[in-house]
Amino acid sequence: MDSRLDWEDLHTVLAVAEAGSLAGAARRLGVNHTTVLRRIGGFEQRLGLRLFDRLPGGYALTAGGEELAAAARGMAATVEGLERRLTGQDLRLEGTLRVATADTLTASVLPALLAQFRELHPGIMLEVTTANLMANLTRRDADVAVRPVLDPPETLVGRRVAGIAFAAYAAAGHPAARGGTVDPAAHPWVAPDDSLAGTAVARWMRRALPEAAIALRADSLVELRNAARAGIGLAALPCYLGDVSEGLVRIATPTVPEGAALWVLTHEDLRRTARVSAFTEFMAAALSRQRDLLEGRRPAAG
Repeated sequence: MDSRLDWEDLHTVLAVAEAGSLAGAARRLGVNHTTVLRRIGGFEQRLGLRLFDRLPGGYALTAGGEELAAAARGMAATVEGLERRLTGQDLRLEGTLRVATADTLTASVLPALLAQFRELHPGIMLEVTTANLMANLTRRDADVAVRPVLDPPETLVGRRVAGIAFAAYAAAGHPAARGGTVDPAAHPWVAPDDSLAGTAVARWMRRALPEAAIALRADSLVELRNAARAGIGLAALPCYLGDVSEGLVRIATPTVPEGAALWVLTHEDLRRTARVSAFTEFMAAALSRQRDLLEGRRPAAG
């Protein structure tokens, strides 16, 4: 038995433990399913120890695996903390900046602002991710988050830019778009699926439209926008997306849910890094100038 521990192996074990599956771990690590399977199998063989129970619902840690994963988490926290502190000393306006945001923002106001930022700082290369869950800035999955957030984690620092309003929208040719009073119950809707159950839109629909006929569900508000534009049903959308989407008409007064806001966030250890500081200051100011759109005061499109 070769009991030497390799960080790559420990990192792989931790990824499988947290994802609960080989496929999920592979996505986190940026490798393929076979690579993860080979690393886990090889590591178990070298240790002479089974780390996971292979269950129908995924991979579950054994007792030995739990002990190893706990040690790996401690090592990961140490390494990630060191990386943040070292990155925080970087005074150069160059390098890669990882930005976590929402697909609704990349489909509306954000691309033009990213282009403006690049004109100011051509030495900074942007990497953008639009995963629906808040990227873990503590683990350096991203350097900055520009996202609608109800309650920012205490470990992050940043600025609340504006409230986030949403309203009901219909395709321009839809009967509900012809003016007059709209009875929501008289028309089918497109709605968020369970993966978006915690969003302000989903909570509003559960409260205001409990009996609504649902024609389509999706895991993306951008896809709901597309479905509404195709005439499949009415959609509740953030005003910053619905109001700028050609072919949609706002058919209801905007709602601003309490606590729903757009934030620009980073980790305390990274806030003084030159490229992070430049980006957060630029983006907070630029989005603040879009407050009327974000808070639903822009006239409805169409």
